[in-house]
Amino acid sequence: MVFHIITLFPELLSGYLSDSILARAISEKKVSVKFSNPRDFVKVNKSQKGKEKPYLRVDDKPYGGGPGMVIEALPILKAVEKALKVSNKLKVISDKKKNKNSSLITNHSSSKIKIVFFSPSGKKFDTSYAKNVSKKYTDLILICGRYEGIDARVKKILKAEEVSVGDFVLTGGEIPAMILIDSISRQIEGVLGNFDSREEERVASSEVYTRPEVLEYKGKKYKVPKVLLSGNHKKIEEWRGKGK
Repeated sequence: MVFHIITLFPELLSGYLSDSILARAISEKKVSVKFSNPRDFVKVNKSQKGKEKPYLRVDDKPYGGGPGMVIEALPILKAVEKALKVSNKLKVISDKKKNKNSSLITNHSSSKIKIVFFSPSGKKFDTSYAKNVSKKYTDLILICGRYEGIDARVKKILKAEEVSVGDFVLTGGEIPAMILIDSISRQIEGVLGNFDSREEERVASSEVYTRPEVLEYKGKKYKVPKVLLSGNHKKIEEWRGKGK
C-alpha cells in the first residue's frame, strides 16, 4: 500500500511515521508514505523574490465573504497529479488550447487508486472501512485541508470520497491522515509481528492485565481476575467475550 499525503505541513507527520510499527513497516517496504506539497506548485510572488525562504501562498479570500482563507484548487490538483505520476497510473491530457500550464486529470485509472478528502460530514471511518481499503486498493491519496477548507471544485474534479474520523472539527487533515495510515496499515499482512494480534480479530475484553499478579498501590491491593490465572482457555474466552 502506498499512501500519498497532500499537505502543506509534511513535517507534522514525520515524527509519527519514524517510530514503532509504522517505521518498521516502511523500512520493510510493507507500506510506503510519500508527500506532495501544494506550495511546490505556486509561483513566487514578486514581493517575495530574492528572499531565502519566500512565502508561497496557496490560499485566498472566499467568494461570498466570510472569515478565514480558502486553499486554491489548482495547487491541490497539481499536487495530486504528482502523486498519481509517482504511481505511474496517471493519464493526463494537456489542454494547451485553454492554458499552456494546465493539465487535466482524466483518469486516475483504476479501482486500485482511491482519493480521500477529509470532512466532518463525510463517510464515517471505521475498521470495516480500513479492511476494505487495504484489500481493494494499492494507492491511497489523502488530501489534508487547512484554514477554512479547500475550494470545493477539487472534490468534484477528482471525484474524491469525503471521509470523517469523528463528529468534530480539527485544525487540519494531517491528524485524520495519520489515523487512516495507522489503521489501514494494521490490516496489511506483515505489518504487525503477529497478524492475529489485531484487536478487532479477537474476542477481547477492554481489560487486559500483566505482572505482577498482585499490584500494591497506596496501601491497597489490586488483583488479576482469577479466571485469567486458571489456565482454562474456554472460561477465559467466555470472560473476554462478556467484556468483563
